[in-house]
Amino acid sequence: MNWYIEVLKKYAVLSGRARRKEYWMFFLFNVIIGLVLGFIEALAGGPGVIAGIYSLAVLIPGVAVFVRRLHDTGRSGWWFFIAFVPLVGGIILLVYMVQDSQQGDNQYGPNPKTAAT
Repeated sequence: MNWYIEVLKKYAVLSGRARRKEYWMFFLFNVIIGLVLGFIEALAGGPGVIAGIYSLAVLIPGVAVFVRRLHDTGRSGWWFFIAFVPLVGGIILLVYMVQDSQQGDNQYGPNPKTAAT
């Protein structure tokens, strides 16, 4: 849960680096919270607005942690736009997201793995 809170604290911070664990824990919590909200609203007979509002609320922190994760692999945040290339764009970004951090410092800052230990 701490990883999720840390991303929300850095709401729109596009600078720096984000560890793989930080990105994937944020992603996991978003999926779980979205499913729970959708399920609760479906039980109540609602139109699904609450899960949509939640998704909009975490859109900016999600993009920010995504860009910081790209920085951690030594890539510019502009690689985000390759997602608009059908089929291959999403696959390329998935590969980038699961890659390990670039060793040592890079142009985006110090390695968060060494800073955390």
